[in-house]
Amino acid sequence: MTLRTFLSASVLAVPDGFTALQLLSNCPNQVELAKIHGKIQFVDSFPDYKVKVVDSFADLHVQRVGSFPNSPGKWKITNSFPDFKIQIVNSFPDFTIKYVNSFPGVQS
Repeated sequence: MTLRTFLSASVLAVPDGFTALQLLSNCPNQVELAKIHGKIQFVDSFPDYKVKVVDSFADLHVQRVGSFPNSPGKWKITNSFPDFKIQIVNSFPDFTIKYVNSFPGVQS
């Protein structure tokens, strides 16, 4: 099977809203990371995303805020009615985060 045949077959089997390149890529979808802001609840089971906290080379820089979590990387921690549920894990995360005091957002 050649690469061209493989890519042609992949495009046919790709779910709606995705490209073959997105499915073959090993990095998180930048569009999804940009949407993860707002009220966040930390949970032990049934999360929306599994996240690993790192000190360097994070996919998303996160700033904890008390109000107006209205841009990428700004999280207001809550216990009820969250926009997203996050589980902190040590292995196999969906993406990595680093807590910062300024300049939150998606890292390239």
